[in-house]
Amino acid sequence: MYGYNFYYNFDWSYLLVLFAIILAMYAQHKINSSFKENSKIPSKKGFTGKEVARFILDRNGLNDVEVLPVSGNLTDHYDPSKKVIKLSQNVYNNSSIAAISVAAHEVGHAIQDKEEYMPLRIRSALVPAVNFASRYVFILILVGFLANLFMLVQIGIAVFMVAVLFQIVTLPVEINASKRALIQLEDYGILEEREIDNGKSVLKAAALTYIASTLVAITQLIRLISNTRRRD
Repeated sequence: MYGYNFYYNFDWSYLLVLFAIILAMYAQHKINSSFKENSKIPSKKGFTGKEVARFILDRNGLNDVEVLPVSGNLTDHYDPSKKVIKLSQNVYNNSSIAAISVAAHEVGHAIQDKEEYMPLRIRSALVPAVNFASRYVFILILVGFLANLFMLVQIGIAVFMVAVLFQIVTLPVEINASKRALIQLEDYGILEEREIDNGKSVLKAAALTYIASTLVAITQLIRLISNTRRRD
């Protein structure tokens, strides 16, 4: 009888969160190992990440977009508000297949911006709310639970939903940027045919990290809602 009650009283959302966290850990390992492996393979043409980014930008009429270095590892990103591509130190001056693939991916975002790619515009619009959510959402929820203020908990969950939406919208943005990157690398002959597969492996591993992050966010939301209902 105890086992029967445990089965129906157990909160299965814990397992969802655990699965998502394990996937996120695997994804992080995958991108690190893939990037490290392909960082050891120099491209045949010998272009650096900076040179590739500048070349593709210019060919797409994006002469106004700057390419600058940024500290950190895999901290590469495109800032649509400042029209700047920032490449990490192991990408900026590196001529490996991994570096070139990452640089081209960030240029893919700049091309999206130029073409007013809708998911990118939605993601950019959500950034202020996501910044707020990352700082205060769990404080709101925790205070709400401790003070037994259900309305505060609901506000916190609503704010967290925006963060989850941001993660969901990020998926097509990142996948599309990688597709654009591979097309540019192949069409302009920056990577040779045999090198393209290595570039794909780097970008696919990166895409897996975004999928995992999205699942973590969704399962956390499910967990919060489940916990809230149990306290009603």
